[in-house]
Amino acid sequence: MVQGKELMAYPLPHLLLILLLLLPSSSFAQTNGNVTVGASLTATDEASSWPSPSGDFAFGFRQLENKELFLLSIWYDKIPERTIVWHANGDNPAPSGSKVQLTADHGLVLNDPRGEELWRSDSTGVVAFGFMNDTGNFELANENSEKIWESFSQLTDTLLPTQKMERGGVLSSRLSETNFSRGRFQLRLLSDGNLVLNVFNLLTNFAYEAYYSSATADPDPSNSGYQLIFNQSGSMYILKNNYGRFYLVEQVPEDCKKSCLHDCFCVVATLRDAACWKKRLPLSNGRVDSNLPGKAYIKIRRGNFPTQNSCLPIPEQRKNQDRRRNQDTFILVLSVLLGSSVLMNFILLGLACLGFFFIYPKKLTRESSDDVVKTNLRFFTYKELVETTNGFREELGRGSFGIVYKGEIGTGSRELVAVKKLDRLVQDTEKEFKTEVNVIGQTHHKNLVRLLGFCDEGPHRLLVYEFLSNGSLASFLFGNPKPSWKQRTQIAFGIARGLLYLHEECNTQIIHCDIKPQNILLDDYYNARISDFGLAKLLMMDQSQTHTSIRGTKGYVAPEWFRNLPITAKVDVYSFGVLLLEIICCRRSIYIGHGEGETEVLTFWAYDCYREGALDALVEYETEAIDDQRNLERFVMVAIWCIQEDPSLRPIMKKVIQMLEEVVEVPVPPCPSPFITC
Repeated sequence: MVQGKELMAYPLPHLLLILLLLLPSSSFAQTNGNVTVGASLTATDEASSWPSPSGDFAFGFRQLENKELFLLSIWYDKIPERTIVWHANGDNPAPSGSKVQLTADHGLVLNDPRGEELWRSDSTGVVAFGFMNDTGNFELANENSEKIWESFSQLTDTLLPTQKMERGGVLSSRLSETNFSRGRFQLRLLSDGNLVLNVFNLLTNFAYEAYYSSATADPDPSNSGYQLIFNQSGSMYILKNNYGRFYLVEQVPEDCKKSCLHDCFCVVATLRDAACWKKRLPLSNGRVDSNLPGKAYIKIRRGNFPTQNSCLPIPEQRKNQDRRRNQDTFILVLSVLLGSSVLMNFILLGLACLGFFFIYPKKLTRESSDDVVKTNLRFFTYKELVETTNGFREELGRGSFGIVYKGEIGTGSRELVAVKKLDRLVQDTEKEFKTEVNVIGQTHHKNLVRLLGFCDEGPHRLLVYEFLSNGSLASFLFGNPKPSWKQRTQIAFGIARGLLYLHEECNTQIIHCDIKPQNILLDDYYNARISDFGLAKLLMMDQSQTHTSIRGTKGYVAPEWFRNLPITAKVDVYSFGVLLLEIICCRRSIYIGHGEGETEVLTFWAYDCYREGALDALVEYETEAIDDQRNLERFVMVAIWCIQEDPSLRPIMKKVIQMLEEVVEVPVPPCPSPFITC
């Protein structure tokens, strides 16, 4: 109490001075990158992080594509992409609500919401504090500030400047863009100093022969490679025990580097015989030639920043300046004219409002009816569909552009329907709506979902489908119990026939663009029906290919989508191949198990099993499928043909059906991708 009285005795200016003196030290404690023992982070939608002093890097939880899973990671925090450069426990992401805490005994400890440990840093010694530094390295230190653990020592899929790889170190690619489990490709520093790249068999844990080698192996053990170093200046080299260096990435001469960086037309600088050559777009005829020693360096931007006007040539800059000057003059003249009569402005404004309210609704109605009503489908009012779905109460699923609800129509014997409500009134949605109505309304096939009607009233866009009682193939295929082998083969045949109809038997060829289990529905008799034509790309009769932006779902998208190549019906064949493997194995295209090494890309794993004669593993020793070994092998071979990376090697759907039905012989398929070692 005495101390309290003494404190109260200080005049107000003195207290303010003390607070001001304390503020800088408090701010420094929060921004210097230090993390105290006992501090923790929780995996939530708005999870906080531990930033580095500059804010370039951050340590914390990142939400994955599956919104219920989080990855403990380090990322670049100042760029829009927020690229992840390190992660922990990628094979087993943390569920929502998990917590990472800095402890004195074990360092960083990651626990799930039930308190079960998922991962720990296993530091040596007692931890006094942690530190997220500006190199992207998270370090733990003891009370003497000596480093006892660092994230740089636990390699994942990225090597940052100042980071080192010791002998025996391995960098592993991730399984996919959004799956951080161990992938098929590895960069390894062997004990003899050789740096190699090879493909890793996820099924057998066997590393195939290296497809790249730095050729730095030294037969003398005393000179064997010790570390792979990537320094701050961008040099990458192997440091030998005798302090000799072998540079893997040569330095670009400063004058050549500056010349290309300051030349807005330069995209590549090539070095050959000490001469610097600058290249501009378009680049063509690039190839590897062992007879022409040299290096090529590609200029890239730091982040997605807009191009500066200085990159335009001087005449173009002057044109832009003149254009802006003319625009300013026009705006000034227009302002003077409009400001000359306030009464005239009000008159013009009134006429504009009348035109908008009386003409625009008629135009909208006319455009809607002209663009959409090209079929004999039933037209529903929005009020009718609100009543049909009981206020959109029961949700059946979510598609690319909307939500599907269950409803009933009819007065006597009521009929169940599925109502798809488009949830985004933007240009793309309007286009997809008209496409879906006009396409499905003109298609009639037992393996396609039937469209009953639509609503095109004001801002409301809805589609009314027949209701299929057994839901989606995804729920049926990946649930318990597993469907029978006979059921699965019949479903595969149905999907193939539906695609054949879309590709070859419609008046207008249709590319679905999004074949996946969620878009295959099952009727009362488990017949497959292809649904969701919202992404369909129509081809006129004189077309065989088209260009369009990337569409579809990850895991089912054909490689040509990412290469700006013409899109043909072969993209659906690729997706069908992935789906066929899922039907065979009852596994998703990317399968995540519970133990280490139990993560596979289904297409890679299936080819490994086929090549090694281990087809039984694909069906998990399912008796019915194994007894039908002939059909099992044929289905797998057809699927491998469908997922060929080269579209020209994939069969058309008519040939696919013929092979599945044994009308024609199935040849031995080649490797589906050049990245797989055969």
